[in-house]
Amino acid sequence: MEEQNGKVRIAAVGDIHVRETDKGKWVDCFKRVSTEAKVLVICGDLTDTGDEGEAQVLAEELRACTIPVVAVLGNHDYEKGRHKLIRSMLQKEGVHMLDGEAVILEDIGFAGVKGFGGGFDNHMLSMFGEGAMKAFVQEAVDEALHLDRALARLDAEREGIKKIAVMHYAPIKDTVVGEPEAIFPFLGSSRLAEPLTRRKVVAAFHGHAHVGTLQSSINGTVQVFNVARHILQKEGMETPYYLFDV
Repeated sequence: MEEQNGKVRIAAVGDIHVRETDKGKWVDCFKRVSTEAKVLVICGDLTDTGDEGEAQVLAEELRACTIPVVAVLGNHDYEKGRHKLIRSMLQKEGVHMLDGEAVILEDIGFAGVKGFGGGFDNHMLSMFGEGAMKAFVQEAVDEALHLDRALARLDAEREGIKKIAVMHYAPIKDTVVGEPEAIFPFLGSSRLAEPLTRRKVVAAFHGHAHVGTLQSSINGTVQVFNVARHILQKEGMETPYYLFDV
């Protein structure tokens, strides 16, 4: 099941929002995905309120997963300022926590960032006006730069490697459509899209927009998937994760 015609199967999900009361909830899921894919990608909002107790529950549940796990943090994981602790706890369990870093698994390069907001296309916020507005835009710029550097490291390490991008915020508008337009600037930023096309990424996975759209692409070249758990449920998928062959 993991390989189809020489391809590597990746499972992806976002916004699992693990709570302290979720003990035992994810074990069967992680056991099943281990039989259906070669790598599991989790696209942020690993915890519900950014609490280390929630991260501990997730760490224990992930022991049922026997394939490599790649993850990024989401905005919920930052809620209590304990994101560094959450990252460390999951790293100790062998999770590849990416924040401007990259890792090669099954001959595929994974680059990950949290991402940030800022809006899309002609409606992107510009670095103009108050310091607070400039700081908001700068955060999106920095995240795009971190993503680009991670992808560049993959290219430097292995020429021609197939690359997957993992993030929490959306790099394009199409996969947040369904959410109220008024909150689009807080769901992602087109600044994240430029490195994806220039570095010739195969596919990008994100979450965050719970009422968005499952799939689109950037100019028909880079496939983009919003794998927020809520969307996968809305699509009526048999599994609580999306399966993609590279």
